[in-house]
Amino acid sequence: MTETVLVTGGRGRSGRWICDRLAGEYHVVCVDLDHPGWEVPERERVEFKAVDATEGAEVRDLVSEYDPDAVVHWAAIPAPERHAGTRVFETNVSAAYNVLDAAGRAGADIVWASSESAYGLAFAEETPLPAYLPVDESHPMAPEDPYGTSKVAGEEIAKMVARRDGVSVASVRPSWIQYPGEYACRDAAEADLDGGAGNCWSYVDVRDVATLVEAALDADFDGHEAFHAAAAENYVGRPTAELVEEHWGELPEECELDGEQSALSTAKARGLLDWAPEHDWREAADADVPEPSLLGE
Repeated sequence: MTETVLVTGGRGRSGRWICDRLAGEYHVVCVDLDHPGWEVPERERVEFKAVDATEGAEVRDLVSEYDPDAVVHWAAIPAPERHAGTRVFETNVSAAYNVLDAAGRAGADIVWASSESAYGLAFAEETPLPAYLPVDESHPMAPEDPYGTSKVAGEEIAKMVARRDGVSVASVRPSWIQYPGEYACRDAAEADLDGGAGNCWSYVDVRDVATLVEAALDADFDGHEAFHAAAAENYVGRPTAELVEEHWGELPEECELDGEQSALSTAKARGLLDWAPEHDWREAADADVPEPSLLGE
C-alpha cells in the first residue's frame, strides 16, 4: 500500500519540486492556501487541499482526515524584508506549531523547513564572522531578525514533538535555494560580492533540496536532527577562505576550508541520510530544466 505524505506549502516555488519528487514513492497531498481549481486535472498520486497552516483547527482536521505516514512542513513566509516582522514571526511559528503538533500526535514522521538564517549571519545589521568554518549543525544560533528567530523557535517545537510523541523530526536548513536556469546567486555575486557574506556565499539547487527531503523521510533515526541542504562549493568560483578573509579581514581561529568548499558542511546529511548534493552552479546556472507541473496533462 502506498504511504501518504502531506506537504504544506506544496504549490510554492520549492514546494512543487518536493511534491514532484515524492510523488514517485508516496501518495502526496499538496497543501497550500489555495486550491488550483476543480476544473484542473490532478496529477496521478498528487491531490490538493486548501488549508491555512496558521489555523490550528484546519490543520488538525486535515491530519485527521488523511492520517498520513509522514508530513513535510514547507509553508512559511521565507524572508523578513517584505512583511512586517510580527507577521513573519507569528505566521512561521504558529504554522510550525500547528503542523508539527498535529503530525506528532498522529504518529507521523516529520521533515520541515528550518533555515541557515537561524545562525544569525543573514539579515544581521553587521554580519558576524562565523565561530568556525565550515559551519556544521552545532554552530551557535543567534539571529537578530524575525525570520531567523522564527526558525529557532520552530526547531524547539520540533524537539518538543520528537520528545513527546516519539516520532523522528528532521529540521532541514537550506542555503539560498536556486533553480535550474535561474541562478540569482550568480547575478548577486557580480553586483555585490560582499552581500553574499550573510550565508558565506553558499547555495543549494532545488533538486538537491527535494532529494534531501526524500532521504530524510526514508532514513531511520530517532528524535530530532538538523541537516544542512547546501551545494558542495560556493557560487563565486573562488576559494571560500579567500572570500571570508577579504570580507572580514580575518579567518576564524578554526578554519578548515579546501578551495571552493561550501562554508556549510553537509557531512551530517551524508553520514545519517546517505545524501550528497549532485548539482553545482557551473552546470545548473544555464540548464534548461522545466519546472515541474503538479497538474495532470
